[in-house]
Amino acid sequence: MSSRVEVGYAAALEKYAPREAVDLAAMAEQHGFVGTLATDHFQPWLPSQGQSPFVWSVLAALGERTSTNFGPGMAVPGYRYHPATLAQAAATLASMYEGRHWVGIGPGEALNEHVTASYWPEAPDRLNSMFEAIDLIKKLFRGSIAGRDTRFTGTYHRMESARLWTMPAVAPPVLVATGGPVTARRAGKVADGIVTVGTSYDRAATLLERFDRGVDEADRDPGTMLRVLHLNLSWAPSDEQAMANAIEQWPLGAMRFPKGDIRSPQVFEQIARQVGPDGFDDRMLISSDLDAHRRRIQQFADIGFDRIYLHNVGREQRDFIETFGRCVLPAVR
Repeated sequence: MSSRVEVGYAAALEKYAPREAVDLAAMAEQHGFVGTLATDHFQPWLPSQGQSPFVWSVLAALGERTSTNFGPGMAVPGYRYHPATLAQAAATLASMYEGRHWVGIGPGEALNEHVTASYWPEAPDRLNSMFEAIDLIKKLFRGSIAGRDTRFTGTYHRMESARLWTMPAVAPPVLVATGGPVTARRAGKVADGIVTVGTSYDRAATLLERFDRGVDEADRDPGTMLRVLHLNLSWAPSDEQAMANAIEQWPLGAMRFPKGDIRSPQVFEQIARQVGPDGFDDRMLISSDLDAHRRRIQQFADIGFDRIYLHNVGREQRDFIETFGRCVLPAVR
């Protein structure tokens, strides 16, 4: 772990129009945030959130408006994107913004991916498909850097002989987005890092331990891996407002069940009506206390995360960015 963790901004594209999201990310960088994680959605979680722009267009704008790292928290190969198309998108951004772009890849949710899938597979198949896609993407990256074509025939994905004609000298890091310890260990053997979201401290520590075990088992260099956390929080000037924001804007934080098979924002909306103040656990801190938020961020930094992207669930993002930039980020080590 570096002596100082990088604390970045999480742009929730399901809640903000693309231009506003880019403006907020640029403002966050001006106030000391380092890097932007952008969410990749076809639909918002809730109808009231009201947005879902195409993340790759937003990422290009982020590249122009900011100067630090950026990437999608979880792009999903195999449904909306063929793995080769996803690889081309990432390679193009990495060519335009050298050393800044990374790509997080996950197994996906039906909410976003079922729009093009004739059949939504069970969770084990989604995981196996994801890892096979990562194999394809990394082979395509290596072949393209070497100037040769790559062909791929797998159980879930196929690619005829092809190369990426726009390819940086160094491929962008490919990170696995997961909240499961078995998947984290498997990711350590093949990926360039891990992204985890909305998790408790104990769970996060387990995920990093399993990821590092996979890295060790594959005899890979742990110093080259990225350990990334997408941290949901609810901060407002009062505890009452922070709780109201959590309930109204991010009831998902109180939904303790797997969400991968739910297809509709309207279904999430119905479930959200059951969420109250007692539904949230230690996966999300809800508080007006800035020092409490600093301590929580520091806890995650201390167990080994290199980058922590903050998503404040309330709508008042500018107040959050200014306040955390002034009072919280400078104290995180």
